[in-house]
Amino acid sequence: MQGPRGTRDLYPVEAARRRWITERWREVAVRHGFEEVDGPTFEESDLYAVKSGEGILGELFQAYSGKSPDEVERVRATGRAPYAMRPEFTPTLARMYAARAAGLPKPCKWFQIGPFFRAERPQRGRLREFLQWNCDVLGLDVAPEKWNAEDAESRAEVAEAKARMDAECIACCVDFLSSVGLTPGDVRIRISDRKVVSDLLLKEGVSSAALSAAFAVIDRIDKQPPDKSFDELRALGASKACILSLVPGATISGTASSLTEVFQTAHAQLGPLDAVHEASARAFSKTMPVNLALLQLGYSTDWFTADMRVVRGLAYYTGTVFEVIAEGERAVAGGGRYDNLVELFGGPPTPAVGFAMGDVVLANLLQDKGLMPSDAELMGLVGQSPDVFVLSNGTEEAERQVRPLVASLRRGSRAPQDSGLKTQAPGPKPQAPLHVRHSYKATKNVGKLLKEAAQVGARFAVIVESASEATVKDLRTGEQWPDRVPIDEIGRKIAERAWNSR
Repeated sequence: MQGPRGTRDLYPVEAARRRWITERWREVAVRHGFEEVDGPTFEESDLYAVKSGEGILGELFQAYSGKSPDEVERVRATGRAPYAMRPEFTPTLARMYAARAAGLPKPCKWFQIGPFFRAERPQRGRLREFLQWNCDVLGLDVAPEKWNAEDAESRAEVAEAKARMDAECIACCVDFLSSVGLTPGDVRIRISDRKVVSDLLLKEGVSSAALSAAFAVIDRIDKQPPDKSFDELRALGASKACILSLVPGATISGTASSLTEVFQTAHAQLGPLDAVHEASARAFSKTMPVNLALLQLGYSTDWFTADMRVVRGLAYYTGTVFEVIAEGERAVAGGGRYDNLVELFGGPPTPAVGFAMGDVVLANLLQDKGLMPSDAELMGLVGQSPDVFVLSNGTEEAERQVRPLVASLRRGSRAPQDSGLKTQAPGPKPQAPLHVRHSYKATKNVGKLLKEAAQVGARFAVIVESASEATVKDLRTGEQWPDRVPIDEIGRKIAERAWNSR
């Protein structure tokens, strides 16, 4: 029997690799002021159809118990089960926020790490089950009564606040990329604005009814031949100039045309095409509000590229959208602003922005760039390397002490306050529990056991010499302590030595 296609069996090193990634995610999110939340791994399937768009229905792993006749009949009649394994977190997040919106801080910064599921064709960078990091900011740092006010002063204040929250999300993403050793030479953050692209499409011939279809075409521009995208957008009513600004490499009458050439040769009835160019240049220049906010936070423009082709595939995005792109890989991360989603769940109108990063593409990228720690380093970094490895000198007397000593070191000693006392009584300090291992092999050969201790990455080897004493060796330095140590003092002395060597 093999695991389901598109899933992973994680043996100790693979599990350590994923743990290392999730701990880096958590560290950065907490450092940026996000608080951890989570939700169910399955939701009502209608939630995704209504909130994420019909396109995601083909990617759902549907779920039902089969115990309810009504459920079974519904599946037979509609082909849709009542539940679906979560393909993303944003709808769950919006539902959760809407349920308690009145009592939550403004803005509310949440992050989540967990498994997600998509019924896609497995390939490099894409699995059917994967781990994902989500960071979202719900609300703004201005008074809620201004969020939907129509006066010019409030609208300007809200626009600036949205740019600040967009920048906070993007800054968190950039800091993570930097923390694992990636540079602007490895990845670029492509930023766009879905509202600006929408206005451009509407101005250049696409009807409101065809906007969703046009976004779907733009979202797959990099995944299909340029001329195919050109033909699809043209069929939706988009002007040639508009299309060529979005589809590099497309052709007109069989001749490749640059955006500049299109501006020079396009039909007069399209109006002053310079306006199209100026609109896109103005929207994606350094004066774009989110770019200004990022500059104010001290982030180099080397990380960022303006790109109108970034629209993101999900239906709920309303403004700023962005993707983290590495050459030859699928998007490392992506996200954007979704200002209408909380309201759809019965909550108050709430501006919101967030991003998600999966572990599959990220792990591939870090491995290819030589930035993933070695297997031995990973085991240590996630706490899988023991503090102590206990063995004996092979005598019967010493061998009898191995398991009791292992248990004692793992247990540690309890502080007096653990029993309810408010002050610590005089005497030895409590010893923290240690990560301790011993061998399950039959051999009593000290050399072979020390080799095993080194292979599992133990910091110290404790060689029991008698019923009351042991020798301690620091396996990192190769130094053996000059004097034998009483067995009941080993934990305390090892803790002191480890602390002093930091």
